[in-house]
Amino acid sequence: MTTVSPPPLTPEHARAAAPRNVVVGAAPLDPQDVVAVARYGARVELDAPAMDRVAASRALVESLASDPEPHYGISTGFGALATTFIAEDRRAQLQASLIRSHAAGTGAEVETEVVRALQLLRLQTLATGHTGVRPVVVETYAAMLNAGITPIVREYGSLGCSGDLAPLSHIALAAMGESDVRVIDFARSLSERSDTKGASAALAEAGIEPLVLREKEGLALINGTDGMLGMLLLALHDLSMLLDTADVAAAMSIESQLGTDAVFAADLMALRPQAGQAASAANLRAFLANSPLVASHRDPAVCTRVQDAYSLRCAPQVHGAARDTVDHAAMIASRELASAVDNPVITDDDRVESNGNFHGAPVAYVLDFLAIAVADVASISERRTDRALDRTRSNGLPPFLADEVGVDSGLMIAQYAAAGIVSELKRLAVPASVDSIPSSAMQEDHVSMGWAAARKLRRGIDGLARVLAIEVLTGARAIDLRAPLRPGPATGAVRDLVRTVARGPGPDHFLSPDIEAVTALVLSGQIAATAEGAVR
Repeated sequence: MTTVSPPPLTPEHARAAAPRNVVVGAAPLDPQDVVAVARYGARVELDAPAMDRVAASRALVESLASDPEPHYGISTGFGALATTFIAEDRRAQLQASLIRSHAAGTGAEVETEVVRALQLLRLQTLATGHTGVRPVVVETYAAMLNAGITPIVREYGSLGCSGDLAPLSHIALAAMGESDVRVIDFARSLSERSDTKGASAALAEAGIEPLVLREKEGLALINGTDGMLGMLLLALHDLSMLLDTADVAAAMSIESQLGTDAVFAADLMALRPQAGQAASAANLRAFLANSPLVASHRDPAVCTRVQDAYSLRCAPQVHGAARDTVDHAAMIASRELASAVDNPVITDDDRVESNGNFHGAPVAYVLDFLAIAVADVASISERRTDRALDRTRSNGLPPFLADEVGVDSGLMIAQYAAAGIVSELKRLAVPASVDSIPSSAMQEDHVSMGWAAARKLRRGIDGLARVLAIEVLTGARAIDLRAPLRPGPATGAVRDLVRTVARGPGPDHFLSPDIEAVTALVLSGQIAATAEGAVR
């Protein structure tokens, strides 16, 4: 699966978005904290009382390490080898072997922001005092984040069973001074990757001692849903903006295709009290307000159409359902952020208990649910684009919005691109979480596939952004072709923004750079922000 790049924000945007620091251990992290550290390089600092809890739980582990009775993860092997007792003089080797063997990822590199989210979320669990690691382990993970030391994690390897074992093992291996890393300079875009460097050298340059793991610590570093959760949080952040953008794109299509805004009236929406639908309808009312184009055909003598097509009329119902799905996923993410996922875990009353909290099902399900919503929002967007290019359905626009019909093709193939993306998004909407594959000699006989669900959602979000960009590009050209009628303040402001990076109506030209440039505006949030700024 091809990986995607983070939104192309400038270093100035990144610095403005990042808070000075994020405190880890005092309370569950906020989703925005995760985005700030992962994407914008915010620094982390450790809560002092949390570190006291870490030290106390470590003392308990060390007392159990000398017990002749076996304790899982402390004096035994792992997984299918959980009944094998390990002598004290072999336990350091056991922990190191665990990490080395489990760092078995393969494929393309995972994006920097995903790796940093993975590091931060595991750090948060370590800082709860429920994992039994030494304080130095917590301090090392925090120091690596602040130094920009980003282990190379490969795309394939996690089944989401005992958490994201392989990806988390790559993080732990780098903390041990083994494998390769990239050292991130947050003065540059995250998409500008640095050269690889040996982890040992990177740690030395940052003044960080490599970890030598002791009892329980190997397990504590790799038993978690941090990878899939990190990608979920990044997706939720992006989808919040993209769904606003979808409302902007729909408004441009409705306006330029001479659709009506009457169907978005607040009293009509109140007859079906779905929260997301109401929010999208409110956006559409605002973005279409004071539009001379919309006003031009309010008179029934001028407009004889009884109803608009579903892709125009039902935009708030579809976009709103996606908003409600995002809200549900955000609720699950907030619960996961408040979790201490490890196995075994140190309880508040000092018991060391095996459990199944590492199973990724709760996160995997909503990742798959979001992929369905992403595919459907892109699908309705592409249908609006197609209507604008069809002279039999566009209410007077030239075929394909071409300049010289027959000689020029206009935006014909831009719609092809959108259609191809939508087709792929439908395939990506097939849930990963139903495809359990047994592992570990049938000890791990049901897995979540949450990591795979997260990976395909990231690709889906990239595709949605591109489909929306094509609709915005199409809407901007269609609005121009309605001159001398003018658009409303919001859609007009977006059309003007698009014109700073893409040509308006005229003879055919090289179109791909225009699509890429408008996609960058979409991913950076500027399309949504411009429309919202015009109606404030």
